[in-house]
Formats: sequence, structure tokens, C-alpha cells
Amino acid sequence: MQSKNFFLTGILCALIFFAQAQNSRNGTIKGNVYNDQSEAIPGAIIKLLPLNKTTVSDERGEFHFTGVAAGSYKLSIHALGHIKAEKSLTVIAEKEVAASFRLKQDVRQIDEVAILGFSKNQKTNRQAYNVISIDAKALHNTTMDLGQVMNRVSGARVRESGGVGSNMTFSLNGFTGNQVKFFLDGIPMENFGSSFQLNNIPVNLADRIEVYKGVVPVWLGGDALGGAVNIVTNTDPGTYVDASYSYGSFNTHKSSVNAGYTAKSGFTAQLSAFQNYSDNNYWINGNITDSITGVNTLRRVRRFHDQYHNETVIANIGVSGKKYADQFLVGITLGQNKADIQVGNRMEDVFGARWKSGNTIQPTLKYVKRDLFVKGLDLRVNGNFNFGEERNVDTVPRTFTWDGSSVARYRGMPNAIGGEVSLTDFKFKNNSGLANAGLNYTLNDRHSFSLNEQFSTFNRKGLNRFDPENLQDKQPQVSRKNMLGLGYRFNLNEKSNFTAFIKQYNQHISSNNVVSELDKVTKEKVYGILSRNKDLSRQGYGLAGSYFLTENIQLKASYEKAYRLPDNDEFFGNVYTTIANLDLRPEKSDNINIGATYTAEIDKIHFFQIQANYIFRNATDYIRARVLPGGSNGTYLSISENVGKVTNRGIDAELRYAYKQLFTLNTNFTYQNLRDNNEFEKLRSGEFSATRSINYRDRIPNTPYLFGNANASVYFNNVLKKGNQLTLGYNLLYVNKFYLYWPGQGSKEGKMEVPTQWAHDVSMVYAIGGGKYNIAVECMNLTDSELFDNYALQKPSRSFNVKFRYYFSKKRGT
Repeated sequence: MQSKNFFLTGILCALIFFAQAQNSRNGTIKGNVYNDQSEAIPGAIIKLLPLNKTTVSDERGEFHFTGVAAGSYKLSIHALGHIKAEKSLTVIAEKEVAASFRLKQDVRQIDEVAILGFSKNQKTNRQAYNVISIDAKALHNTTMDLGQVMNRVSGARVRESGGVGSNMTFSLNGFTGNQVKFFLDGIPMENFGSSFQLNNIPVNLADRIEVYKGVVPVWLGGDALGGAVNIVTNTDPGTYVDASYSYGSFNTHKSSVNAGYTAKSGFTAQLSAFQNYSDNNYWINGNITDSITGVNTLRRVRRFHDQYHNETVIANIGVSGKKYADQFLVGITLGQNKADIQVGNRMEDVFGARWKSGNTIQPTLKYVKRDLFVKGLDLRVNGNFNFGEERNVDTVPRTFTWDGSSVARYRGMPNAIGGEVSLTDFKFKNNSGLANAGLNYTLNDRHSFSLNEQFSTFNRKGLNRFDPENLQDKQPQVSRKNMLGLGYRFNLNEKSNFTAFIKQYNQHISSNNVVSELDKVTKEKVYGILSRNKDLSRQGYGLAGSYFLTENIQLKASYEKAYRLPDNDEFFGNVYTTIANLDLRPEKSDNINIGATYTAEIDKIHFFQIQANYIFRNATDYIRARVLPGGSNGTYLSISENVGKVTNRGIDAELRYAYKQLFTLNTNFTYQNLRDNNEFEKLRSGEFSATRSINYRDRIPNTPYLFGNANASVYFNNVLKKGNQLTLGYNLLYVNKFYLYWPGQGSKEGKMEVPTQWAHDVSMVYAIGGGKYNIAVECMNLTDSELFDNYALQKPSRSFNVKFRYYFSKKRGT
């Protein structure tokens, strides 16, 4: 593999020298694209005529052509929502020509573009990766969290165990949990703590959401196996306030504030704050156990022990637009949460007194400098450390049933102490930190390079108040990860571009197991410590390419040999519902994506975008959670384990359509075929026997394989007053039934399955004053269906919400 690195580096150097020699004999065109408010326009299409070369403006509105022979040319520029412009110029050999554009908004297009959301996300979607960018601003008037938004993406599923703040897992094209990584403005979120999770972050925090399926670009870093989600917030310099409050069924309160200020001097202050509270006392169908006869009766009851609240504040202060830094911010993230624990891994595990809590104390640093030392060299540095603490409490020795009644766990022992599972008041700190540095060098419009380094550390320390001398709790739980990535992008011409990259993964873990044996003389237990240290090292690589068959049809293909190092909770357990497994090995997968996108605008009335993708995943040492009895009262726990080989062949497709300012429709579906590819049974030693596995080529259980989503909106303009808009919305979520256990085992009649899910949501939004004041009314789960993401763990029944939102924005310099 080392020889491969030298070989790839040699190719990159040769390309650099070739490009420099070629460009030195020709001229260069560089320019900027702004709107009439002096704001940069990303994603504008610039054509160089008569050569018919095409490029796209970047996030700063900049573009350039290199290697242009001396002569006379014309630049033609088009950006959605703006009037087309042209400019003539003359190129001189070995000289640079400047060309700036200031485009005027086209009032005939701007509303349609804003509704459809193409222009802001166009540049992301044009990448060679299998990526889709979601315009989150179009959803800011809803009460959705980011988890609910992700459920509208093809190939993605968010599975929750209950209502607001419940445990959740995220899957993308068959990969789930930690196999998919989350980022906030390019910063990994793995150490943000329980107060900052996907399903408690309001959608108002994000400007857009980028979903990378399968292959993940080098600049994001991390060790994702099956994809990544990057949440992009509003980082533009300016003054803005976005404040909202909502109230809904089950005594649910949500509020958020996002505000920023940038002075002419460059002084910058940013604040984001949000809170969620809910009783989560929604209706379910639960078995009520008679304490005398032991007979179970199915009844419709309310959840009774499921309160949740969290509060989070993110504050940054610094400077923007300086010679030494485009952005330099220091900040802190503070958060806290508390959640009652109502159920375990099954609906039969009913709790009435267990709870957990956590807090986040995380100082942060962010530094961005474009054109560092030389033109085209950009540096990005991020760092944070979480000093927060988590707590798990189980102190009531009773067994509860779904009507809220309970009986003593230790009958006839009135002075007995214990918990619903085990007597626990466990506090622990994960002491997790992360540093990330990225360099990007754009040599010219054909060649660019990326280098990204990420280091993270984890050191859990905890103490059970009821068992302070527990030897196992005193053992170290330490992990350190280091990931280095190098990437190269080559734009062959205006139609095609290619990316190649290599990634190096390293991890060290240290932990001890307490073992015991019976002393042969004293017949008493003797305890010893078995030290466990492990070093893991892997190297991955990948390629991605994009080709525009026509101006409207883009073809994509990508491949990655991907690795994922086991997560800390998989190695050490999460204290609540999972137990440790230090024998885990890194997952690896061959990921292939082949896709096509068609985008069209017809008579400035109809807007279409159709995207379809074929995916292939061939994973080895696939990590999967297995549920097993483990609690002293029969409660089910889970453990992460390597299950050998898993393959997935699937397709997903998405259609977006808009008609003028009046109607939009987004719909998608996903089919994924995850199969166990272990031909022979696995022994306890980890080796495979000569006995053929009965699960060979069977579908992976407890995983949805067919699902889809559709949402539509109808817009009524100038309602009651000019500039006011009324929007009626509808959303449909469909998940086909799937088996809880291996489909090939047992009789068809005796199999446990998660039934087919149909969820209908409706909404009405009234925007006043061009969107400055907004009122939204929603009904979720309109038909009051029984909904399940995990086996028999029922999600909320029908609910109603109302949201009030205020928005103000003023760009810097206006």
C-alpha cells in the first residue's frame, strides 16, 4: 500500500508540472459574480465563447479559466433567478484578465427558484459524489427537527424508539448508526454529547443539509463506512435574527433563536439557542398485567413516565473579513438534558422510575483563511473539547406495567433495595476532544488538491454511587483516533471532472477486564485484572467521476474502499442499554455508486429534477447490534458484534417538480437488498466451520428494505394583503413491513414482523410581510395510525402543533 501512495503522489506531481507548463504559455480569465445587493452568487454558469468552455462560480462567487489562448472572447453568464448577462474581453498571452458581473434579479423567476430551492444547492449537487443537498430554509416554518427532515431523503431512514428526545438510529442505503457520520459545518459531531443530537436540533439551525451517500469527500474527514451528513448553518457575515416558538400535543414546547451580527470593522458575534420539552404522554396499545392473576390484557393507555427536556446554547465571537483571517471565532457550546426512561429494547420492558441526564460544556475554536500565502491555498482549522457529564439512575425496586401500577420486585422483603434493572446512580465523563485541519489548494481551473487531518480522543471515567468500589468501573476506557486524507480533483473539461483520494485510519484503545476465580484453599473469589490494549491501522482509497451528457443530464460514478473504526460506545458500551465488546474489528466495505440527474426548466413555468442511483455495498466485518437477555429482571440488552459479510444492492430515485409559484412536489422511493453473505457458520472463536449457514443469502433482519416519501405544497400569494402568502402542505411516509428476525427461520405464521407503516401529515403556513412574520399549524399522523420504527415500540399518536416565527436579515454593508 505504501508503494501505491508513492505511485499516486508521482502522478499528482506530474499533472501539476504539466498543467503549469501548459498554462504558462496562455492567458487567464478570473472574475466574480454578485447580485445587486453585492452578495456573492454561487452556482452561476459561466460560458467562454466561442470555445464553449463552461465553469461554475464557487461559494464566494468566484470563477476562472486558465490556459486560454490569446484572442477575443465573450463571457455569457446565467444564474437561476437572475437576468442573463454577457461581456466581451481580450486575452493576452501570459496575462490575467479580470471580469466581474453584477446580476439583477429577474422578478419573473426569483419566486419560482426560491420555492424549488435549486440555486442555493446547485453547486453541491453538481459534484461527482452521490450527494443531495436539501434547502432547509424552506422548512423553517415547520416544527420539524433535523431527524424528521432526513426522513424525507431518498435512501435515508431515521428510526426512533418513541417521541421527542427518544433514542434514535439513522440509516443510509443500508448502513446504520455509527456507519454514517454527522458533521456541523464540516466539524464531526461524534463528541457533542446527548444534548446535541439529530432528533433534538430544530430545522431552523440549518441553512441546508448535504447528504453524501457511500463515498465521502476527503475534506469532511472521519471514518464513515456508508456515507455522511453535513449540516450547514448560516455563516454569512451580516445581521440577522430568526426566533420561533411552538406548542403542541402532549404538552410539547419548542423554541429556538438564531442571531448574528457583523460590524463594518469585522467584529462578529453569533448565537444559536434552542430548547425542547415534552411530556410524551401519547396514546399507545399496551399489555396490562394483573398483579394477582398475571393475565395480560391489551388496552389503549397513555405513556406515563416519558418526560424529556433539553436546552442548548452555542455562542461564538471573533472577527470576519480580515487580512489574517476570513473568519476567526472562539466560542462555547453549553447544553443540558434529562429524559425519563419509559421502555427498553422491547415494548414488554416497561419502566416507571428510571431516568438519564447529561450536560455539554464544550469550548470551540474555528479559523478560516483563504489564499493563505499564495492564491488558491485555503486553510480551515477547528477544535473542541467536551467536559460534559452523563448520568444514569435506577433506584426504585419495583416492576411497572403500562397502566402505571407497580409491584415490589422483592416481595416479602420490605427493606430490600435495588432498581428496576439494577441499583445504579452512575455518573461518567467521556472527556472527548477533537481537532481538525484542512488544506485545499486550487492550482487552476483544472487541478486542485485537498489534505485533511483529524484527531480525536476519548477517556471515560465513571462512578456508581451505590457501588463506589466496583473494580470494573475504575478501569480505563481510552480511545484515540487519527485519520489523514489526501485528495486530488481534475477537471478534464467543462463537461467532466474526476476525483481520487487515499485515507489512512489509526486507532488505539486501552481498557481492562476484571476477572475472578475461586481460590482453591480459601474457597473465596479472587479478583484480577486483564489488561487490554489494541492498535488498529487501515488504509482506504477511492475514485469519483462526473460527466455532463448534455447541459441538463449529469452522469456520476464513484467507488471507495471504505473503513470504519469501532465507535467508543460499541467498544465500551453506552451504560444504558448496551454492553462492551473489546474484540470488535474495523468494518470495511467496497462501495459503488452509479447515478444520473436530469434537470430542466420549461418556459420558465415548469421545473423538473429527476435523480436515480444504483448502489452496491460489499461489507466485511459488518458491525450489528444483537439483542440478548441480560438484566436481572429479564430486561433485554444489546451488544455490538462483527457478523462477517453483508452485501447490499439497491436503487433509490427522487423527483422534484414545481409549477410557477403555485405548486411543488417532491417524491422518492428506496429499495435496498441487504443479504447475509456468510456461507459457513461462525464459531465462538471467530473462525468459520465447515457447516453451511442456514442464514446464507438471507435478508438482514430488523431493517426496512422498501420505503418512500412524498410531499406537496400549494401556494396562494397576496392573501388578505399584498406580499402575504398562504401555503398548504401534505407529507406521506411509507415503510413496507419487515421481519424482526431472520426471514428464513421458522414458519411464516410464527414470524414477528414490524408492520407496514403509512403516516400522513398536513400543514398550513401563513407568511406576513414577505416572510418576516409566520404562523404555522400542523397535524402529524393525521389518521392516528399505529407507527413503529423498531419492533413494537410505538411512536406518537395523532398530534397538533402551532408555531410562531419572526425573521429579520440585513446583509453586511447595507
